[in-house]
Amino acid sequence: MSDSSSRRRFLQTTLVAPTSFGMPWFVSPQAWGSQAAPPPSGQITLGVIGVGPRATYDLQSILQLADVRCLAVADAQASRRKAGKALLDQHYGNQDCAAYSDFRDLLNREDIDTVLIATGDRWHAPASIMAAEAGKDVYSEKPCAMTIELCQRLCKVFDRTGRVFQAGTQRRSVPNFQFAVQLAKSGKLGKIHTMYASVYEPVLDNTWLPREDTPPKEVLDWNLWLGPAPWRPYNHRYVEGAWRGLWDFDSGARLLDWGAHTVDLCQWAIGADDTTPVEFEPTPANIICHYANGVKLILEFLKTPFGDRSPQFITRLGTCPVRFVGEEGWVETGDNGEVEVHPPSLRKEVPEGLTRVKGLDVTAHARNFFDCVKTRQRPVCNHWVMRRSHVACHAAALAWVLNRKLRFDPEREEFLGDEEANSLRARPERDPWA
Repeated sequence: MSDSSSRRRFLQTTLVAPTSFGMPWFVSPQAWGSQAAPPPSGQITLGVIGVGPRATYDLQSILQLADVRCLAVADAQASRRKAGKALLDQHYGNQDCAAYSDFRDLLNREDIDTVLIATGDRWHAPASIMAAEAGKDVYSEKPCAMTIELCQRLCKVFDRTGRVFQAGTQRRSVPNFQFAVQLAKSGKLGKIHTMYASVYEPVLDNTWLPREDTPPKEVLDWNLWLGPAPWRPYNHRYVEGAWRGLWDFDSGARLLDWGAHTVDLCQWAIGADDTTPVEFEPTPANIICHYANGVKLILEFLKTPFGDRSPQFITRLGTCPVRFVGEEGWVETGDNGEVEVHPPSLRKEVPEGLTRVKGLDVTAHARNFFDCVKTRQRPVCNHWVMRRSHVACHAAALAWVLNRKLRFDPEREEFLGDEEANSLRARPERDPWA
């Protein structure tokens, strides 16, 4: 489904009534949790919701933190929760890790301070909201919410509860990306006028795999695995990762897989953490976005994570590359840790000892989260930062889905004069998870 008419026909069965999601922008110190008490001791307890490859990767860093102790895991798949328990028991040298099929049992434990949420996309926002309501601080893998409306709802709950939220957009805590952003902010590139953010080429797919016999609930709780997503018959490939790219399960037609990182970095580079672009225009190769101040953001499509970049990306710096272009020069960096600049005279600005940390590394980002759990300060990718960058990505994805230019009001987070686009800011949610 690559043409406009096919996309629109596909979406006719998923439209929901347009509503207004405007919210006040003033946030009190109390809403940020400044009066919440830190953990009673120096040690922070952790529970893990969703024990797949990403959670396992995150734990490699988190388990090295002396002031964090993981007490429990939860996963709808028996094989994954058993693997998570085995990992933690081996690390701690005991058999104390609890394993739950239903993550709500983990949230009911009063001795757990924080949760790592590393489920599929469909569960990130609902589980984060339930965790905040249960009094937990949350580190959520991205994309943190499937829709614009869920971004808003999540943000509202964390304001009200005062819990700490960190989006897993860890590249804000990686040295080469930090340097590129600071160079853009320093004025040494001149006034920034264009930014490039790499994203997956969007897809719009609702394929149903052949029906298979549903496993016993103790092996896989299929209803819980689906969660708020629309019901469909079981096929083992879904739980092995074939959910990715499917409209019912993936965020923003896959655009947020990388966009949650790269758009976040671009917003940071121009001080736009409190706004979004005001216009989104899709083309066959990219989505061109404009901010109210005239800065252009170009979302460049990649057919695969390691596919060829468009001509604008002349260097090959690993996954998730970004480029910031000013009137006097540009800087580009990616996940391999290297930095490219132009003109060559800017090379002297790149520190010789710039640490090359791969962009997937979560060590510093997790440290920032757990430090904020203690201090009740805002993490670098708190729920408001997440909301704005995610909303920008979702708006861009909807422009691509509808295959037309969309104008957007960043304050009200509404499309201007487009009822169909506004109706897609939310999706129906399946009972009892709505």
